[in-house]
Amino acid sequence: MTDFSKILDKAKELESKMKDSQEKIKNIRAEGISGGDAVKITLNGDGEIVNLYISQKIFNEEKNVVEDLIIAAHNNAKSQLKIKTSEEISKATGGLGVPGFKWPL
Repeated sequence: MTDFSKILDKAKELESKMKDSQEKIKNIRAEGISGGDAVKITLNGDGEIVNLYISQKIFNEEKNVVEDLIIAAHNNAKSQLKIKTSEEISKATGGLGVPGFKWPL
């Protein structure tokens, strides 16, 4: 087998692993929390909000405080999701990473 054939085989293997990884990423859930558990947001692997919890106690706060807590929880969830998707991609690529590949978050 030539070196080029080996490269093609490895590329096909990597492609298969990446497809599997993308399916797993769709099923990932990441939760972001702010305000001492007053706001919780859960994102799916596509970055969509699938659950939002807002404690009744924060409705006594001013509107801008509530908005900031929601934004903070979302940013926290997004950060957690990036970590989890990066870990999944790293598993698929054997830690090599794929140049130019960024999950759309």
